Amino acid sequence: MTRLVSVIMFLSVLPVFLSIAQQSPQDTTHQDITHLEEVMVRAYFAEQPLLRLTASAGIISNTTLHHQSGTTLLPAINTIPGVRMEERSPGSYRLSLRGSLLRSPFGVRNVKVYLDEIPLTDAGGNTYLNILDAGSVGDIEVLKGPDGSIFGANSGGVVLIRPAGLSGKSNTGSLRFSGGSYGLFHQQLAVEMHPSSNYRFSVNQAYQRADGYRQNSAMKRAAFQTAQRWKYNQTNEFRLLALYSDLRYQTSGGLTEAQYAEDPKLARPATATIPGAAEQQAGIINKTLIGGIVHDAQLTGNLRHVVSVFGSHTDFSNPFITNYEIRDEYNVGFRSYFDYANSNSDVFSWRANAGVEWQYGRADIYNYDNNGGSLGNEQAADALKNNQHFYFARFSADMRNRLFLEGSLSLNYYGYGFRSIFPMHESMFTDKRFDAEWMPRIALSYLLNRHLAWRASVSRGYSPPTIAEVRPSDNVINTLLEAETGWNYETGFRWQTDNRRIFIDGSVFYYRMEDAIIRQVRETGAEFFGNAGGVDQRGIEFSASTWAVEPRQAGWLRGLEIGANLTISRFRFGDYRIGEEFDFTGNKLTGVPSETLVSSLLVQFPLNIEAYLMHNYTSSIPLNDANTVHADAYQLLQAKVSWWRSLGHQLKLQFFVGADNILNQGYSLGNDINAFGGRFFNAAARRNFYGGVMVRY
Repeated sequence: MTRLVSVIMFLSVLPVFLSIAQQSPQDTTHQDITHLEEVMVRAYFAEQPLLRLTASAGIISNTTLHHQSGTTLLPAINTIPGVRMEERSPGSYRLSLRGSLLRSPFGVRNVKVYLDEIPLTDAGGNTYLNILDAGSVGDIEVLKGPDGSIFGANSGGVVLIRPAGLSGKSNTGSLRFSGGSYGLFHQQLAVEMHPSSNYRFSVNQAYQRADGYRQNSAMKRAAFQTAQRWKYNQTNEFRLLALYSDLRYQTSGGLTEAQYAEDPKLARPATATIPGAAEQQAGIINKTLIGGIVHDAQLTGNLRHVVSVFGSHTDFSNPFITNYEIRDEYNVGFRSYFDYANSNSDVFSWRANAGVEWQYGRADIYNYDNNGGSLGNEQAADALKNNQHFYFARFSADMRNRLFLEGSLSLNYYGYGFRSIFPMHESMFTDKRFDAEWMPRIALSYLLNRHLAWRASVSRGYSPPTIAEVRPSDNVINTLLEAETGWNYETGFRWQTDNRRIFIDGSVFYYRMEDAIIRQVRETGAEFFGNAGGVDQRGIEFSASTWAVEPRQAGWLRGLEIGANLTISRFRFGDYRIGEEFDFTGNKLTGVPSETLVSSLLVQFPLNIEAYLMHNYTSSIPLNDANTVHADAYQLLQAKVSWWRSLGHQLKLQFFVGADNILNQGYSLGNDINAFGGRFFNAAARRNFYGGVMVRY
């Protein structure tokens, strides 16, 4: 039934695109139409049209982010097919690229994330994506499928975040306030200045709080970010990026199906032997400082060199139901590469890149008894260190602006060490090193005509276990975990009309993963991880957008844009057995919906009034490896209406109101997969509202 619903919904949108495509561009051409710009991506060192990109990619522009509430990246990221972001409670996010939620109980795994040229993913493989304020993000590019060519170890994909304030050309400033249901309040200040022709800087400051829909789910976050560019001569520049975030949020814990049905707002209750989440004041305190300097030099007309040096420190506390964990984490690293471009001919041009990235991390982890949110007796303490680096090279060639060929290769080194601090004190680290792994990628894109491009790629994925998986919340160091590996085969097409009025992107892929890392949970609620053998991931991703009415200055309807994306996932376990008792071979991959359809509608009216609607249909989701428990399918509808008004020549005032979960669906967003005792469900908020005002200079 769920498959039938998703197909019907998709087919209901498709005729709109086809009917518009049959019209010639002149049918709706108006003298005052604002021409739509070609979408460019910067994923591989230089800007190139999305139409000809060899990778399956999604772009989240600054405009797309502004259509959302401004308090979370989640709805915008979920507009990309094959990408899924979840929220267990305010501030607790999970990000999945093509099914990686299998090993992401909270946070991000097997995905490499960069903030400009600085890795947001640390040496231990963890990514604290929730420390970012949505207003500090300029735009996001997502490369789906393993891409280790220039980004290092990953098996899910790569996320490239461009911080706000790096590309503007004028002095601007904005102050934004918003509030809403369940105690939501958000304040954001953004300033971008150009004191001279060769120096610019931006500052973003934000504060956000919420009481949360469930018991014990309040959150607070204070964030400060600055990006600075100093062009000290015509061809060279320094960039500085710094981010500090103080994030605190409570965690409600999973509910059984009966508890979820009776009172979805309930925090995990106590049992006869284990206290409840509220009683233990379960939550997260994350204070993180990240900084880095990038030197970008154009050495000659063809040769460019980029080097970045970066570091981070995280002060992390996690009062959990069964213990109180404190982590002190340090990371340092550098990234350097050369980029040579030979583009003097329209017949044949080429580009070559070569470089290295290195990261070192150290984490001291202490676990104590949790006495109602206070530290008790020490349970265990360990010191862990990570060392990873990779070398990469890439060559691409463009023949007659039609055939684009790309070959790349990286050699990845990874290892970690550990020593006990308590109850037994060890003076020396025990080291574990993984074999060096090659990650090749071969891809091409062929322009069949000026509107249609076909692409194909073959790439190898590799993702070693993270520190959070080697030493999870059960406090046991697992040296038996192996790295995920696999080969990804993919083909797709992109089609666009003149003036990019209609854009369609489709892809089909098959990823055969070996030694997939799977999350399991003990009776106490503590998690641990193991390798599950092979996983077959087959999928189809399709997205389309069209300006049914192109932006114009006349008429009661000033613009109408329609978008839709469809994800079909046929992910199955391969040979997956636990002893002689359990055989999960052929089961659906845990935590991955079979179908997802996201549709959007943007309507522009006179007087600078704009309305945005988004609908999300997600099919049922298996919650355990045995596929005996599923989360129900759900449909989400959200809307936002905004109005701009000029106050003189330099000031603008915006008012906006919005609503989320307009259909008042009861659903769980951020399920606990393979939860012990059937505590799978984390209820999301019912119908809720927000509104706010922004002043821009």
